[in-house]
Amino acid sequence: MTDSLRLLVVGPHPDDCSIKAGGIAATYVEHGHEVTFLSVTDGSAGHHELDREETAARRRREVDAVADTLGVDYEVFDIRDGELRPTLENRHRLLRFVREVDPDLVLGPRPNDYHPDHRYCAQLVRDAAYMLIVPNVCPDTPPLDSMPVIGYVADHFRKPQPFDPDVVLDVTPVADRKLDALHCHESQMYEWLPYTTGSLDDVPEGDAERREWLANEGVEHLTTATEMNVASRYPDALRRRYGEEGTDVEHAEAVEVSEYGAQPSEDELDRLFFF
Repeated sequence: MTDSLRLLVVGPHPDDCSIKAGGIAATYVEHGHEVTFLSVTDGSAGHHELDREETAARRRREVDAVADTLGVDYEVFDIRDGELRPTLENRHRLLRFVREVDPDLVLGPRPNDYHPDHRYCAQLVRDAAYMLIVPNVCPDTPPLDSMPVIGYVADHFRKPQPFDPDVVLDVTPVADRKLDALHCHESQMYEWLPYTTGSLDDVPEGDAERREWLANEGVEHLTTATEMNVASRYPDALRRRYGEEGTDVEHAEAVEVSEYGAQPSEDELDRLFFF
């Protein structure tokens, strides 16, 4: 029996945690572990018809629905989408938040990415990492007793260095739960992202029809942009982990361990990634 674990997923925008680590999160929750999602911006820039205030309110309602659907805690910082900066103020805000969650594992983006919010989110996590255990930094929030393991979620960027996973995980058993969470992000999945890819006309109108579209054509369309499913990218890693059954994995998520957090042993990796 795995001891109780705490997972924190840090995303630049309200949909990123669900897209990149929704399967890992769902698996943690199913095994009785605690999961917290954090969006460091309010998502207010990402719409082609709504203004910032309307978009931020939509995103807030959507993450509340994700929290109920997955059984996670979900927090959103009131930092404007598209305007995130790796400032000392934001570093300290994130530092205090991570200390309050006291996670065993933190997942977030790598620092090379097309979107400045993604890059600066990654930098904030890296800048805060060591300070988590330093008592004289933000002394109003008790420091952690030990460093958590910090992991990068999968991306497709190859320069200056491609994503190099330490674990590739089968999340097929919870694929429907992940899709249910993505379905909650209506303004992203069915409006903003299709708008940015010129595919709004492909999105059905009805709720059930949209969920079915997301599970089929929508997922296939979004995979290249979001890296939601990494199974086809790392078949050898899946076979090494799961044997011949790894060849049948349809939905996977992957993690690269960051040098900025605790460096886990093989036993610790097995404890954190127990599936």
